[in-house]
Amino acid sequence: MASPSPRKRTAYVCTSCGADYPKWQGQCEACGAWNTLSEIALDAAAATSAAPARRGSWAGKIDAAKITPLVDVQQSEIQRASTGIGEFDRVLGGGLVEGAVVLIGGDPGIGKSTLLLQALGEMSGRSRGLYVTGEESLAQVAGRALRLGLSLDGLEALAETCVERILEQAAVARPGFIIADSIQTLWTDTLTAAPGSVSQVRESAARLVRYAKETGTAVFLVGHVTKEGGIAGPRVLEHMVDAVLYFEGDSGSRFRVLRAFKNRFGAVNELGVFAMGDKGLREVPNPSAIFLSGGSARQPGSCVMVTREGTRPLLVEVQALVDGSPLSNPRRVAVGLEGNRLAMLLAVLHRHGGVLTSDQDVFVNVVGGIRVQETAADLPVLLAVLSSLRNQPLAEKTIAFGEVGLSGEIRPVPNGEERLKEAATHGFKRAIVPKANAPKAGTYKGMEVIAVERLADALEAA
Repeated sequence: MASPSPRKRTAYVCTSCGADYPKWQGQCEACGAWNTLSEIALDAAAATSAAPARRGSWAGKIDAAKITPLVDVQQSEIQRASTGIGEFDRVLGGGLVEGAVVLIGGDPGIGKSTLLLQALGEMSGRSRGLYVTGEESLAQVAGRALRLGLSLDGLEALAETCVERILEQAAVARPGFIIADSIQTLWTDTLTAAPGSVSQVRESAARLVRYAKETGTAVFLVGHVTKEGGIAGPRVLEHMVDAVLYFEGDSGSRFRVLRAFKNRFGAVNELGVFAMGDKGLREVPNPSAIFLSGGSARQPGSCVMVTREGTRPLLVEVQALVDGSPLSNPRRVAVGLEGNRLAMLLAVLHRHGGVLTSDQDVFVNVVGGIRVQETAADLPVLLAVLSSLRNQPLAEKTIAFGEVGLSGEIRPVPNGEERLKEAATHGFKRAIVPKANAPKAGTYKGMEVIAVERLADALEAA
């Protein structure tokens, strides 16, 4: 008579200290934290085997393994497949890698499903794709595809949330890539926790990652975000995948930004820009023209800077509004910039530039919904603040970039040559840059490059 299959077993692990328990309980006895126990699945064979057998199995694995010098490892060029969407390929590092697992997060309605459905339509003629939906019916997916102007020929979808059934169907169909929308709706029958829980998200993602690596199938995972902006679920989810992409954008704007925060096959912080329209997302190959917000009109409180996102230099406009404050503690509001850095820069402006703003409300905004995280925005921010405070616009067709130190020095930033080249391409005639970033005389004909070492020099030049 056939022996019964081993019973599936689970355990509970504290997410704070890692202590494990056979049953759930409210408080972890090891660290004292409450409601931190998360269910995990145990390997049935390993759970029912004796301790000596486990030691023997590990010894077998160690004997089977072999230490190999890295110089003897054969290198092969990474093969990439285009998604048919140029900006998407840019963020991925040049295309989709075989067996890669990509996690895409973003606010509800930002365009995650739309982008992946368009990629499915573009790639369907070259590779078989499977769209797994856990939130919509097949009729809804087909209706969206028609609204996007996609042909339904060659598009395949599966309405399922059980990971085991999804992998069974994938083993039969053998698609080149799988889109799972979304990871929070998937569940595995090895756990009793509800879909969307930490344990279900972690175990479901682990099974999909294992399938992708074993079969070479690329997998896209759509992730919900929390109110803080992070992807819902355990933080380990971002460590398990090969790439983490975030969709960003203002709800009142039609422009969307796809940013890479992790990528094992490409540059981090790479940026792709899209415009949302009636037919879905449209690529924006020249985002600098959009972020300049109407251009060369001389207005007080405005300064154009050259930021760098991944491998792409971008021209963006920094706007500042300085107004007298009736409050004892004036407001400091930064949109698209770090608020603490704005307060620090205003202190440097007072100490080393002689400009007092302690009785003024200061509002700074980066046009276009772009978040600038590099220090090259320091000098443009201070120039915009000074321009608004004195109600005097900067010279026409002027750009600036540079990091401002606490002692008032202007520090260089990476890739200064590429930034100046981008500005010259868009017709700018004047640039205020750190001295270490200044090119040789005559490099950019028609552009006056003013090299500064101190903040006082930059204010005088502006």
